[in-house]
Amino acid sequence: MLSFLTPRRFHGLVAIAAFGLLGVAFYMEYQMGLEPCPLCMFQRIMFFMIGVFALISAVRGKISWHRKMAWPIILFSVLGAALAVRHLYLQNLPADELPACLPGLSYMFEVFPWQEILQAMIMGTGECGDVVWTFLGLSIPGWTLVAFVAMGAVNLGIALKAK
Repeated sequence: MLSFLTPRRFHGLVAIAAFGLLGVAFYMEYQMGLEPCPLCMFQRIMFFMIGVFALISAVRGKISWHRKMAWPIILFSVLGAALAVRHLYLQNLPADELPACLPGLSYMFEVFPWQEILQAMIMGTGECGDVVWTFLGLSIPGWTLVAFVAMGAVNLGIALKAK
């Protein structure tokens, strides 16, 4: 049983999970009508990057390659977890303390300089404080935090595993 749990297979599972979560995000956006906020969009980028590095590692066969690929996955997991924590923080602020809402991202890409767009995506806006969906008492950023921590922990184990 233990021989089944190889770093290559773990990275395959991480890639499937990351791209699966992106699929769920797109389903929630296009089928359920939940409009993603800037922090949601940035978390999607983190899942995409995790999925890409995990897929590359799963395709390669050498154990040293898996350890090397684990580090960028850990980095994107930590960044994603930090964004999720910020998102949860905004969701728990009183309504009068939320940052101002900004126009949609498509409008911002047309009008604002990229530095302001990036700042808005990282810091979040008023719409980031809305809890629009929950499952088992956790909102979307709560579940993404769980996923980022799990993916980071698995990859930390792979990166630090003795030869």
